Amino acid sequence: MTTLHQEHTAHGSHRHGPDCGHCAVPHGDHVDYVHDGHLHREHAGHWDECEPAGHSVHQGHPHVHHEECGHAQVPHGDHVDYLHGGHRHAEHGDHWDDH
Repeated sequence: MTTLHQEHTAHGSHRHGPDCGHCAVPHGDHVDYVHDGHLHREHAGHWDECEPAGHSVHQGHPHVHHEECGHAQVPHGDHVDYLHGGHRHAEHGDHWDDH
């Protein structure tokens, strides 16, 4: 799974950080911030969209996420991702994807 480099130009002057009020999501070697239904990451003095490219199935995921499963929920576009094992899972048909 890779992410696209797409600068979020409409971000304005808001600076994400530990006390900004947006959900912080660890993602590989950086932190994403959930804002307006999508994720932003800091990159070289600006903010990028941090969205997965392609389709990455999370193999061997027997746990079914739901509102009361105990994992943090992250609104993401038209669905909800669940934070689990240091990454986000999204329901996709009969399986879970890594986001």
